[in-house]
Amino acid sequence: MISVFLGYGNGSFQSQIVYSTGDNPLGVAIGDFNNDSRLDIVVTNGGQNTSSLLLGYGNGSFANQETFSTGAYPLHLAVSDFNNDTRPDVAVANWDENTVSILLRYDRGAMKKETTFAPSAGAHLSSISTSDFNEDGLLDIAIVNEYTNSIGVLLGYGNGTFENQMIFSTGFGSHPYSIVIDNFNKNEHVDILVVNHDSKNLLILLGNGNGMFESQTAYDVSFNFAPVTAGLADFNNDGYSEIVVAYDNSDYIDILAQYKTGAFPQRIIYSTDPWPKSVAIADFNNDERLDIVVTTMYNNYIDILLGNGDGSVTSQIKFSAGTSPRSVAVGEFNNDSQLDIAVADYNDESVSILLGFGNGSFTNRVTYIADSSPISVAIGHFNSDIRLDIAVANFNGSTLSIFIGYGDGTFASQMKYSTGSSPRSVAVGDFNNDNRLDIAVANGLESTVSIFLGYGNGSFTNQVTFSSGSVPVFVAVGNFNNDT
Repeated sequence: MISVFLGYGNGSFQSQIVYSTGDNPLGVAIGDFNNDSRLDIVVTNGGQNTSSLLLGYGNGSFANQETFSTGAYPLHLAVSDFNNDTRPDVAVANWDENTVSILLRYDRGAMKKETTFAPSAGAHLSSISTSDFNEDGLLDIAIVNEYTNSIGVLLGYGNGTFENQMIFSTGFGSHPYSIVIDNFNKNEHVDILVVNHDSKNLLILLGNGNGMFESQTAYDVSFNFAPVTAGLADFNNDGYSEIVVAYDNSDYIDILAQYKTGAFPQRIIYSTDPWPKSVAIADFNNDERLDIVVTTMYNNYIDILLGNGDGSVTSQIKFSAGTSPRSVAVGEFNNDSQLDIAVADYNDESVSILLGFGNGSFTNRVTYIADSSPISVAIGHFNSDIRLDIAVANFNGSTLSIFIGYGDGTFASQMKYSTGSSPRSVAVGDFNNDNRLDIAVANGLESTVSIFLGYGNGSFTNQVTFSSGSVPVFVAVGNFNNDT
């Protein structure tokens, strides 16, 4: 089933209205599928190998579900117009069957029987993305085939059907986790960056603009440690993205500076304190050059690396955190136009706040008590007063802590909400389009994601959980299906 909470517009909501779906609903998306200017809901049902379409009446209620067949264990879905008829269609990644199902929309919300496209046997699709890879104005699909160590590209015909998958190897035993689409060499063709966990490298596939990609170029990022996070940013102001990579249980981060050919020929290593765990990027000294903050668990420091604007950074500046700092977030907590830092201190059961002076230095930390083992921190305006607040996931407490900010760099005591078992990551976004921030939490030992809908007054609904893959460790928020 799915639950709909209608807002009163004053920060409170009506009781949930429950609508039946198929068994084990896993993914949900929103769009106007019958062209009546009223939002509808589409859901993937992992237990029945179907998707459910619930047409909206425009008054907050929905019709009973209509079901459409998918492949086995539909996990992810994306909404786009695949046949250029200005009507939203649905693409579904089927985990157990290793296929992609396309459901084309007819008038009045009806969906055409699925068209299925099969990647390699045993691939297990871990991610799906869309772009125009051959520059014909028609949407194509890229998929990550984790178990067959490859990326698949399916070129679209513009009628909702696709060519057979073109396979691009990511290397033997690489186990690709995800892809990032960008134009790395500025030739107006879409390229693909692949993060290979097991082979410990980054793979660049340069696009030719015809759906094909040049011979792969792999960049080793570590011999001893697996990469845990990566980000793109232009550190040297040359208009080309560099890649930042952090590693688990290591004592450094990498910056891979890009040349104008789209290549990353040299990794530049900058020392940190041992065991960097989390990284964030911001301008801490107001010189319009990006800087880096890293939490380091071994000596309980946060390290600040100030950017020189040419792709290099200065030696680190250390500031004390609590015991075993696991996560860092950046925001302006005291309304002085200078960036501040929040850190989740795992073994101290606390959150540290370090207020910035605007020159790359910070005050001594002030701590606020959280629950047991805070592991992830996120920032947002939870009570609509333009003052930043903090959300923290507590691993051993299996709770979410909310700290409401006073706007002077101080915070109220925590409010706690129950999560699933052993939450690992927290993210913030508006999931029900009511202009009030909500929270998503990845529950590591329960293999679920918890959604907390915000009332706009700093409080939240109890969690609604959705099944995820096994042991989710990170959650991020974005508009992946362009349904606004």
